[in-house]
Amino acid sequence: MNRKMFFILLALGIFTLSACQQPENVEPLALYASIDQNAPVNTLTATEADLGWQLLSNGNDFSGWHGYNMSGVPDCWIIEDGSYTMTTTGGAESQDIITDKTYKSFALYLEFKLDTGANSGILYQIKEDTMYQFPYETGPEFQVIDHANWPDPLEDWQICGANYAMYPPLVKPYKTLGEWNQAFLVVSGNQVTHMLNGEITVTYEQYSDDWNTLRNSGKWADFPDYGKYDEGHISLQNHGTKVWYRNVKIKELK
Repeated sequence: MNRKMFFILLALGIFTLSACQQPENVEPLALYASIDQNAPVNTLTATEADLGWQLLSNGNDFSGWHGYNMSGVPDCWIIEDGSYTMTTTGGAESQDIITDKTYKSFALYLEFKLDTGANSGILYQIKEDTMYQFPYETGPEFQVIDHANWPDPLEDWQICGANYAMYPPLVKPYKTLGEWNQAFLVVSGNQVTHMLNGEITVTYEQYSDDWNTLRNSGKWADFPDYGKYDEGHISLQNHGTKVWYRNVKIKELK
């Protein structure tokens, strides 16, 4: 092999290696489009699996989940028609369930349905530790609520799809009560996106000046570890009202 050919092959090898190491597309709309909306509930298609999606709900048991600061699942959580739901009634919060695994950068898809006046949330970047009583002490929340029938006045950051007590939704694409909604969450480093029914409701940069101002001036000023952790569990919140969750899928991002 002559010297010129050697350098040509070396350059091609470097280019190929560099191309293989390019970061994957973490654009939220593109990630959302990779979910097959026509697939049977609580299943993964072969294409979804090839793209790195994993199933977090099989419709039969709570594999991959446990109660916060517990070894098992609280009795107030049951499976009903292939969905995770709660039997608790009343205003007091009960034990949330969280993923067994922790996640840093990821995309999360799930479907939820609300009973009249129901309130819940999808929390993320949660630290599990007995020094905390509830996941919300550390983890941000994708708000899930029937705000139309909530008995008390609500702040704009309490509307469905908001980043609870931080960022209100940009749009309000929630469905009629009793219909299934599609929630989508992307955490890519410090960039976070909430989507509801295919539309972006919230975007923010964790630790930005804006984020720090909101975090330190509102409800979370009394919770010193809120938003502190870059990696953590994902939680489905039990707020004492009836909500159904199903078809939970997650993709870890590089």
